[in-house]
Amino acid sequence: MTKIKMTTPIVELDGDEMTRVIWKWIKEILIEPYVELKSEYYDLGLVNREVTKDQVTVDSANAIVKYGVGVKCATITPNAQRVKEYNLSNMWKSPNGTVRAILDGTVFRAPIMVKGITPYIPTWTSPITIARHAYGDIYKDVEGYVAKGGKAKLVIDDEQGHREIEIFDYAKSAGVTMGMHNTDKSISSFARSCFNYALDTKQDLWFATKDTISKTYDHRFKDIFAEIFDSEYKSKFEEAGIEYFYTLIDDAVARVVRSNGGMIWACKNYDGDVMSDMVATAFGSLAMMTSVLVSPDGKYEYEAAHGTVTRHYYKYLEGKSTSTNPVATIFAWSGALRKRAELDNLSDLADYADRLEKATIDTIESGYMTGDLASLYKGDVEVHTLETRDFLTEIAKRI
Repeated sequence: MTKIKMTTPIVELDGDEMTRVIWKWIKEILIEPYVELKSEYYDLGLVNREVTKDQVTVDSANAIVKYGVGVKCATITPNAQRVKEYNLSNMWKSPNGTVRAILDGTVFRAPIMVKGITPYIPTWTSPITIARHAYGDIYKDVEGYVAKGGKAKLVIDDEQGHREIEIFDYAKSAGVTMGMHNTDKSISSFARSCFNYALDTKQDLWFATKDTISKTYDHRFKDIFAEIFDSEYKSKFEEAGIEYFYTLIDDAVARVVRSNGGMIWACKNYDGDVMSDMVATAFGSLAMMTSVLVSPDGKYEYEAAHGTVTRHYYKYLEGKSTSTNPVATIFAWSGALRKRAELDNLSDLADYADRLEKATIDTIESGYMTGDLASLYKGDVEVHTLETRDFLTEIAKRI
């Protein structure tokens, strides 16, 4: 068989532990037999990140800026235990955070739906996409403990002069305080990424904050979204037949629970962190969740939404069988290949990406699946619980 040709590389970001093993298997079994893969490879495994003092992560993000499309394996964000385990010289930052900052991107996550695995909210008949702002807020906060009798103040020095705003007087009790920030530039990029993605996927866009309580901070998000939508996107949305609207976060939760799904739900950083896991769990599994980072100028990085599956990796090192779900990683590859095909006008590569996803879903719906899905499956076919590599082989039979 003649392999499908590529003209421009995909930026390939390898990762850690069990997902690194699965990454290799996916390429070997599902991609390289069919596609003459062109990739610019970066090893973001924690060992190489230590060797390069994390410069490899920066280089990989800049390569995505250059080539437009990347695909990323799950990686370790080290804590104190990992620093000791890997003998690290530094507690290196989250690779995802570094890439997001360089791309100035928004993360879009949506569940992969299959027959036989019913969402815990049965009215959700279409996927819900969470658009998470990936900058600032509590993830870039500064915080401190204040002894009894102390005061915490917010100090602002800008063109309006010097201002001190009392946060709280701790006269009666000690306590804690926190400061956080965001920027008009980042919020604007978030808004444009959301509007562009909604147009690209032809889905309604909902945006929610709590501006009734946070009358300056959250209200700034609301205002910037409204200004950009009215001036740049309103007519485009009308032409596409889709809707944008803003509501409070608590109202959004109530609306989403009563809905049939099918919308993009844009959230601030922390809200998106929480709600993406809630949506993933309600639909079935984090291993059945697509994730793509989109920059406002049209750069894309596809990844799985879950971690490196450490527990399974240690079993694998002991020579024991593992039934780790590779679906999210497969869909990261198919998403990246489809976007590369779209940008380079390669219809056969786009067709292959579609076939890979259909073969994966057909395999599960035929009763062949990993252990996590077998425990959730309520279909009417006999279930065959497979080890990861055998599951990938079953998919290959259907491509």
